[in-house]
Amino acid sequence: MRRWLVGDVMTKDVVTVTADTPYKEVVERLTAHAVSAVPVVADDGQVVGVVSEADLLHKMEFVGAGSPARFLERKRRRGARAKSTAELAGDLMTAPALVISPAESVTTAAKLMEAERVKRMPVVDQHGRLVGIVSRRDLLRLYLRGDEAIRGEVLDEVLNRTLWISPGTVTVEVNRGVVGLSGTVDRLSTIALVIRLVEGVAGVVDVENHLTYHLDDTVDAGRIRSRDLG
Repeated sequence: MRRWLVGDVMTKDVVTVTADTPYKEVVERLTAHAVSAVPVVADDGQVVGVVSEADLLHKMEFVGAGSPARFLERKRRRGARAKSTAELAGDLMTAPALVISPAESVTTAAKLMEAERVKRMPVVDQHGRLVGIVSRRDLLRLYLRGDEAIRGEVLDEVLNRTLWISPGTVTVEVNRGVVGLSGTVDRLSTIALVIRLVEGVAGVVDVENHLTYHLDDTVDAGRIRSRDLG
């Protein structure tokens, strides 16, 4: 069964800036390319930070703020105040950058974005050099897979090659990403396994289970019941 990786969905043509890119030029690049953040890269291609819209907006946040920074001001607030006067990307950026490898799964990327509350992450090779960028939109693109592509993967990769379930034993129907399963499998425990694997197929929105079974193998070995025998 195919395991979708960050490298499969990432954008390779990445808009970047360097540490000495002026504030206004950073804004222009974000606006021109309709992105919310850009990696800051060194001469060797290594990612040294990320400048986001949030970093840039601190300048507006502190416009007209006449009071100086307070001694007990929170660290995050002090950082925002410092960025409000920054003129170059190197002083605006958040560093170190949250990055990910192209070999990581899309599931890992989604969890990391959610945990860190970011919309996009630079993708780097083993040397920390930029090779792409992955966004929430890139991850969601998997749900644009056609129903026939999803059905084919469920039949070929999940049922046939992974679980060795004979063709025709399970009927698979897909409608707008919702997979319907019907038929009869050998054991009750097999149903849970089928559902879990089908849920992991890229583009699957939900699984509607109508599978039945011959043997209930979830009870003690000496009490296995045959559903066919009533």
